[in-house]
Amino acid sequence: MSSPRSASEHRPDDSGVGAFRRAEQLLEKRRPLDALKALGPLVETESEAASVQLLAARAYLASAQLRRAEAGFLRVLELDPADHYARFALGRCLQRQSRLSEARTQLRMAAAMDPRPEYQEALGEVLAAIALRPGA
Repeated sequence: MSSPRSASEHRPDDSGVGAFRRAEQLLEKRRPLDALKALGPLVETESEAASVQLLAARAYLASAQLRRAEAGFLRVLELDPADHYARFALGRCLQRQSRLSEARTQLRMAAAMDPRPEYQEALGEVLAAIALRPGA
């Protein structure tokens, strides 16, 4: 999952940019644990940087650390409630935890904010899974 970001978002300061870029590259290479190591203290020192928090959450999700990923995406949404990608990724995270009703809520909001095909598809998957539940 790639993440669209706006030009005006809070980015890490110059001393952390190298670590941030390395972490992005590692995540693109499907090395989420190495990405988390590269981010290291940046997650703490840049707690107000949505981009850092989002990258960490994506790495947690890619490494199946679902509770940490969930907390990370929630932090991004505290910083920027209009971040449709964080809502989408949170929905996927909740879906992987079989918390389908919560996932449906986040995916509906993401799809309403930005009707990208991948958001619509994810919402359809969750709706189908809910419909297939016994007693649905």
